[in-house]
Amino acid sequence: MSLWEKATNELLDIIEWTDDSADTMVWRFPRFDNEIKYAAQLVVRQSQAAVFVNMGTVADVFTSGMHRLVTENLPVLTTLAGWKYGFHSPFKAEVYFINTRNFTNLKWGTKNPVIVRDPELGPVRLRAFGSYVIKVSDPRKFVQEIVGTGGHFTTEGITEQLRNLIVTRFSDLLASSQIPLTDLSAQYNELSKELTDKIAPEFLEYGLEVTKLLVENIALPEDVESALDKKSSMGIIGNLDNYLKFQSANAMEAAAGNPGGDASAGVGMGIGFAMANQIGKSMAGHLDASAPGSPPPFAKPDHQYFIGRDGKQSGPYDAAAICSSIVNGTISRDTLMWRSGMEKWESAGQFVEFAHLFKTPPPLP
Repeated sequence: MSLWEKATNELLDIIEWTDDSADTMVWRFPRFDNEIKYAAQLVVRQSQAAVFVNMGTVADVFTSGMHRLVTENLPVLTTLAGWKYGFHSPFKAEVYFINTRNFTNLKWGTKNPVIVRDPELGPVRLRAFGSYVIKVSDPRKFVQEIVGTGGHFTTEGITEQLRNLIVTRFSDLLASSQIPLTDLSAQYNELSKELTDKIAPEFLEYGLEVTKLLVENIALPEDVESALDKKSSMGIIGNLDNYLKFQSANAMEAAAGNPGGDASAGVGMGIGFAMANQIGKSMAGHLDASAPGSPPPFAKPDHQYFIGRDGKQSGPYDAAAICSSIVNGTISRDTLMWRSGMEKWESAGQFVEFAHLFKTPPPLP
């Protein structure tokens, strides 16, 4: 400090701090050799507090207002310095201005994923992010526990420690909450309140108060999000058969409006889906028809069949009865049969609806 600055500071009789920053929490008033004139004026603005420190010990604390620094207004400092009869000369003390306003939009987040066990998906890795708001509630304790001898202290000097504290408590809270992953987004408010209640006493140990804490997002791994999206899509589609029919109809409508265009590819896909669906149904029908008493896949419910043996006919029989007779050997491939709509009698092996029941494996080589 130059001689001119020394002389200027000694002539000053007003001690004040006008804060023009967004993150300064503590600022020490600069004075040569920490000398303060007797009866100097101390100006403490709104959202400020002034802390006097003598020989490393916190003495008097002043709240907002204008204060005249005399013996009567500095009881603790007077006692520490041993001024039993007062003083009228400059005295030594460090003056720290504490910013007691809310410091907003401070961020917190998990550096590493938190592993939780979901009732449906099992162990899942989660990341969480949020914001919080703090303010200095106890200037004396804040200077003693956090500031030390620094002349300029910002939020950057404390947020790392506070962030680690929030993440640790949140990880424990999330793991013990047993909330299903699909319900987490509906529990942000409850989780924010529980986390605030959990960490508030620990912040108070530093002279700080948590005025607001928010859980803004809990993120799932990309592969888990993809699996959930697919599951949601299937739920929206619902009946897959109806969905394929709908897609085929849309493709054919597009092809009709643009012959030979790109829509023809959609037609092919739609018809392919429809054919695959019909083939699947047909195969299922064939399998079911092999059971005795099951109606054949191509028979109509109103068909009535007659059987001819030794020049005599018997019947009518329904399709299920014919199937049972073929399976148990009563009707062979050469047995004559007739149904309405036919011009003449045919062997049973010629009826397409029963042909699959007469197929036998080829002889072994």
